[in-house]
Amino acid sequence: MTKDQKVVAIQEIKDLLQDAKVVYVADLQGLNAAKSSDFRRQAFKQNIKVKVVKNTLLQKAMEQIEGVDYSEMFPTFKGNSALMVSETANAPAKLIQGFRKKEEKPSLKSAYLQETFFVGDNNLDALANIKSREEMIGEIIGLLQSPIQRVVSALQNKPETVEAKAEEVAAAPAVEETPAEAAPEAPAAESTEETPSAE
Repeated sequence: MTKDQKVVAIQEIKDLLQDAKVVYVADLQGLNAAKSSDFRRQAFKQNIKVKVVKNTLLQKAMEQIEGVDYSEMFPTFKGNSALMVSETANAPAKLIQGFRKKEEKPSLKSAYLQETFFVGDNNLDALANIKSREEMIGEIIGLLQSPIQRVVSALQNKPETVEAKAEEVAAAPAVEETPAEAAPEAPAAESTEETPSAE
């Protein structure tokens, strides 16, 4: 590879990494051409960009990215490396997991997501179980909708409650009438008391 080709390759990797929030580095070695293309096809369907890269060029590209220090991942850059960039935090891990049901590879070398580094294949399950942004938003919306749904259902049942309250109100004046009748008796009692004092 000429110097110019290396510069172009580094720039391509940098373009992939720029503003990337989810970065995985996997080992695809051992997958034949058919399985490798199947892996890429599945990745494409899930909006995961996959690029097989040279370790030295990947490291150089990562060193040039501002705002993120990828150095924790560098020791894992040995042998065959495939860069995986996604919008969804757990998508690459789930893809690797799904593929591993039939194959030994791919394996996870390292990953960077949610401003945290994960080094080693032993992190694959934890990464697959991380909730994606969409899942978290869905859960939050569900939690927010729950009280709203209660209010809506209360409003939908309102005619029944209004009728029940109307019945209570209709019954309430009948209860109130007794003290109202008692009230006029009190002044009458007062007037009888006043009469003897006048005599």
